[in-house]
Amino acid sequence: MKTLFLQRTKVAPAQKGVALIISLILLLVMSLLGVAAIRGIAMEERMAGQTYDRSLAFQATESALREAEALVEGKPADPVGSGCAVVSGLMLCSTPLASDTPRWMNSSFSDWKDATTVGSGTLAVTPQYFVEFLGTGFPCDPSDNINNLNCKRYRVTARSRDNTDGRASVMLQSIYAID
Repeated sequence: MKTLFLQRTKVAPAQKGVALIISLILLLVMSLLGVAAIRGIAMEERMAGQTYDRSLAFQATESALREAEALVEGKPADPVGSGCAVVSGLMLCSTPLASDTPRWMNSSFSDWKDATTVGSGTLAVTPQYFVEFLGTGFPCDPSDNINNLNCKRYRVTARSRDNTDGRASVMLQSIYAID
């Protein structure tokens, strides 16, 4: 007697598309991660550009401050009257009154003097400054009680800005004493 063997093959069940759905979900998640990474990189790029611009503006303002201090070191004549005038290449202003709005905060104050331009091309910054005479009744060395000499004091105010609100703006002040 012969036995017949019937071979049965298993038929795969009908696919329901689960692999496709999972693949699409993974693609969506990776796309969202990519977009978030690109936005983060763009933000960091803007921050780096603004930090560079702020640094350039600070250096230009400091340069103008040092330039004005060097002119003050040349011992300019005391200002005459009120207001501001150019004295020996220096924009020198009279002693401010305590009741006056500080000149650097007064938007109508227009006696800023341009200093040497820093940088070149689109990165060029022309800082401005003015110097206020504060008087002669200040001790040169407050700790020296024997030789209590009086010195002249000047307040040097410098700023850098391009008047377009597109760049960083920096303002610095120093008090400078000379004999």
